[in-house]
Amino acid sequence: MRVLAVRTLPLLIVLGMGVAGCGDPRPADPRQAEPPATATSTATSSGPSPATPSDRSPTAPSTGAPGPAETAEASPGPGESLIAGHYHPLWPFAGSAEAAAWQRAHQADGREGWHLDAGRTAVAFTRDYLGFTEIDQAVKVVKDNEHARVHVGYRAEEGPKPLVAAVVHLMRYGKGKDAPWEVVGTDDTSLTLTEPAYGASASSPLTVGGRITGVDESIRVQVLHPGADGPLGERCCLSAGGEKAAWTAKVGFTAQPGGTLTVVASTGGHVATVERFAVTGVTVPS
Repeated sequence: MRVLAVRTLPLLIVLGMGVAGCGDPRPADPRQAEPPATATSTATSSGPSPATPSDRSPTAPSTGAPGPAETAEASPGPGESLIAGHYHPLWPFAGSAEAAAWQRAHQADGREGWHLDAGRTAVAFTRDYLGFTEIDQAVKVVKDNEHARVHVGYRAEEGPKPLVAAVVHLMRYGKGKDAPWEVVGTDDTSLTLTEPAYGASASSPLTVGGRITGVDESIRVQVLHPGADGPLGERCCLSAGGEKAAWTAKVGFTAQPGGTLTVVASTGGHVATVERFAVTGVTVPS
């Protein structure tokens, strides 16, 4: 996450010693606490892990210059590096340099071990970066080598089991067993986000669209970037519904040249504020 002050180092050493542990209940800086622990067994379902106030995670990655052996094998993109030559880093690291800097720091003192847990990273992305605070559980984690799919969800009053809001796609960002997890997108379900295309060059206003199945839906579209105080652009609320019905909207945004932006479409209002969401990554020309 963001560069940490020297005076917080002793506290972070304690936090990093347990990857699945929770953060300090009263951290001096709320960005230094860790997200909730979740099971990360390969191709298995895990029990839900509700978040608590003491589990709040950082909202931006650590930074620093990477060593040559620690950077991801990637093709450079505008302001960042692609993962495996195709996938765009959305969160928590804005590029391979930030991921490698965290990896070096973790090797030195064990800080921010939650980056090694795909479930906790996905929940932190949903809850802290997207701001969907009700979606606070990793319902299922499925790993396939360098990939992980985390079904994130929320608990509704109507039933005992959590409901899945999205399937978050993550990848290892870097080399070695301690390479951190990075969100690269979502696997669309009954709410799809097909326009703009993944990795497309974006300009304002941006045309966003896809298909949705549901009744009396209200779609919100936001454009986000790590480290920003809030959305770079937002459009709300688009009435939609039907069986795989097409939806489209235009959203204006203001962003610095270069880098990757996260476009997120969400809907809800029946049993939770946000019940389904989908994300994609776009680039801003340098």
